[in-house]
Amino acid sequence: MGSPGPGWAGWARGKLDPLLVILKKGAEPKQLALSSALGITLGIFPICGTTVILCGVAAALLGSSIHTPTLMLANFVAMPIELSLAVPFLRLGEVISGGAHFALSSDALRMVITGQASRDVLLGVLHVLIGWAVTAPFILVVLYVVFIPCFKILVRKFSSHPPSPKKTHHPQPEPKPKIRDV
Repeated sequence: MGSPGPGWAGWARGKLDPLLVILKKGAEPKQLALSSALGITLGIFPICGTTVILCGVAAALLGSSIHTPTLMLANFVAMPIELSLAVPFLRLGEVISGGAHFALSSDALRMVITGQASRDVLLGVLHVLIGWAVTAPFILVVLYVVFIPCFKILVRKFSSHPPSPKKTHHPQPEPKPKIRDV
């Protein structure tokens, strides 16, 4: 086995370069961890084409508590995982709802294409969504916990800015008025 070809290296470089830019700007590790975990969790949402919209809504709702470029980068990186998790989410949704088993066969595909299985397809989509909705909170928490130490190390290693100091409130003494003798 040789090293990855130019295709693999190009793909990896395309994903790592934006991350290095983010790390060099000195973002907070916890913010990066939350943004990455949320981006991946929303990125594996099982309906293709909706994850960017979900991330945009999350960015609008959470505002400055997340790092939007990291959220979108994690969403983009999660894209290949999205399709690979569709069947496990489908099966989990079937188990949770007690629904009928959706057959994944060439005959089922033919029925879907010809429109003969529209009810079954809608139930399948519902089962996939149930499977994702049940697992998403767990995925988010596990990724967040795993990413915090990773981003602490990466920010320390690649950041060109010192980490922002913890803001502590030091009450300033009130200025005393000067009294003039007349």
